[in-house]
Amino acid sequence: MAPKSCSLCQNAKPILRRPKTGQQICKHCFFTVFETEVHNTITEAKLFKPGDRVAIGASGGKDSTVLAYVMKTLNERYKYGLSLFLLSIDEGITGYRDDSLQTVKRNQQQYDMPLKILSYEELYGWTMDRVVSTVGKKSNCTFCGVFRRQALDRGAASLGVDHIVTGHNADDIAETVLMNIMRGDIARLGRCTAICTQGEDTIRRSKPFKYAYEKEIVMYAYFRKLDYFSTECIYSPDAYRGHARGFLKDLEATRPSAIIDIIHSGEAFEVKDEVRATQKTQQTCKRCGYMSSNNLCKACSLLEGLERGMAATAISDKGRRKLDGQAPTPENLRTIPYFHTPITVAIDVLPTPP
Repeated sequence: MAPKSCSLCQNAKPILRRPKTGQQICKHCFFTVFETEVHNTITEAKLFKPGDRVAIGASGGKDSTVLAYVMKTLNERYKYGLSLFLLSIDEGITGYRDDSLQTVKRNQQQYDMPLKILSYEELYGWTMDRVVSTVGKKSNCTFCGVFRRQALDRGAASLGVDHIVTGHNADDIAETVLMNIMRGDIARLGRCTAICTQGEDTIRRSKPFKYAYEKEIVMYAYFRKLDYFSTECIYSPDAYRGHARGFLKDLEATRPSAIIDIIHSGEAFEVKDEVRATQKTQQTCKRCGYMSSNNLCKACSLLEGLERGMAATAISDKGRRKLDGQAPTPENLRTIPYFHTPITVAIDVLPTPP
């Protein structure tokens, strides 16, 4: 039987059960605790300083939409002193990204933030539709992921921002921990849980939703009546991440704390010195000037593979080394920012008590 009053305020009727804690609370208290937890994550990690110009990776999906709303709310409430921007990308996925970008444009008006939209075709000369037609659906996420990560830095640089925030949530980070374990990528496992990262030539980037459950983000968007796009990318069902996601959902159904437990396990990993020693010295890509551990960065290696009809070769480390030995003449820098694939998640809403 549902309790007659919210377990936090002991006054209003509870309308939802928090997936993260199991508390049965009212809508107002849910908004308060969700926003306060994100604020605490930001302040404890000292993510920002007054005057920072911050780009929000915007896709129109639930994570980035809630992130934009919460960042605007907390910035005004706690006087962070930040200048906020929306940075979005058109990957060229017909029937998916073109629709979600309409949501981003509405968000721009709703949150009164400057918006910059870039396209794969404009910056790389390839759309994801064309990439998929060339490489198939099995490995297309490798291309999109590499292009997106590098483009975040360059897209943000074009806006003149100091910091990038993305909508990666607790589920995303736990999935990444599991993926790195399954792939045996120990070096990356030691750093994948970091809330904030910054390379030598990259802009500082962070994850304010590191400890926020995906289901609670969906519930927040639902009860706040936020405008977001909820269709999954048409090319993502075959992604390797899907296996880790399915396993994590099974764990969560049995033990809701499994998501946070996995993150804490990843944080506790200490990589041995001999593993660290295998990491290569950073240099600059001979094609685009982006930081790289080889003559060609990963994005340029993939582009070389596509342009030469050797896409499958470019995906492997051995293939990248082969292309790396044939560096092309320098070209203009190209850019693409991050987008987060929205996923529809069921909401566990309690019946209104009599």
